[in-house]
Parts: sequence; structure tokens; C-alpha cells
Amino acid sequence: METKIIRSKRRKKTVEASLQDGVLVVRAPANIPESELNSIIAKLAERLARKRAKAGLRDDLLLSRARELNRRYFGGKLEWASIRWVTNQQKRLGSCTPGRKTIRISHRVAELPAFVRDYIIMHELAHLVEANHSPRFWELVSQYPRAERARGYLMALGAEPLDEV
Repeated sequence: METKIIRSKRRKKTVEASLQDGVLVVRAPANIPESELNSIIAKLAERLARKRAKAGLRDDLLLSRARELNRRYFGGKLEWASIRWVTNQQKRLGSCTPGRKTIRISHRVAELPAFVRDYIIMHELAHLVEANHSPRFWELVSQYPRAERARGYLMALGAEPLDEV
């Protein structure tokens, strides 16, 4: 991403960034060391990229898909407080907090094939019933006919542990 740095003697402490016509415009104090500024710019650029990635993701469509999978494979019996896309999961593809009944799906999942996205949603829905990776949990996930194929896909990407069965 093209970056334009504007240094100001009036600016004392803060560094600010905004996207203007596809250019990352960074406003910084005049006396900040180059190495420190580069580190800050990298973090700001990453945050901006996550924000832009999330902007294209629609929680309502994710909710709709989860409802359909719930209806089809769980008889519509599961309930959750929220399911949403997040941009702060860099290692996990999804997470479920059964006590709060919240499900979070990493924005990285949006780039995967639909059958893999469905598998990840199924995996997190199953955690609403079984909070662990017990044999009962895997029975629930295996209701999804393409679960094995999706797991293989994720293993090939290095995103699914080989020993988590």
C-alpha cells in the first residue's frame, strides 16, 4: 500500500493514519525516530487492512447460514446469542463460548470454499452442545456430509491439527 508521511512540529505524541484515495496518509510528530514510526505504520496498516476486510463481511448472511445448518443438522434446536465475523483471530478459524452462547468466525474463513465455511460453522455450532472435542462432539460435526473433506482441506492448508480427532 502506498504511504504518504506528513510530519508536523505541532504534533507532539500521536501518530494518526487514514486512507485517502487508496493512499495511507500518516500524520506523525516531526521528531519521532524513523524506526519507531515504521513500526507504528506497520501496525496501523494491519489494523486498517483488517477493518477493510471486515467491511465486506456481513454478519446477517453468516447468521442466515448458521440458522440453515441448525435447521438441517440439529433440528433447529440450537440457540445462540450471537454469531459474527471477527478480524482479531489470527490462529483460530472460529471460536465458541458456550456459556455466553457466542460464536465468532475469523474473517479468513470468508476466502475458503463454501463447504469449508459450512464445516467451520457446524464445528462451532456443535460446541453449543459439547464444549470439548469428545467423541460425541465429533458425532455432531460428522452429521455434515462434507465434514471429512473439509477437514482434509484444512489439514492441507495447515489450519486443522492432525491429532484433533
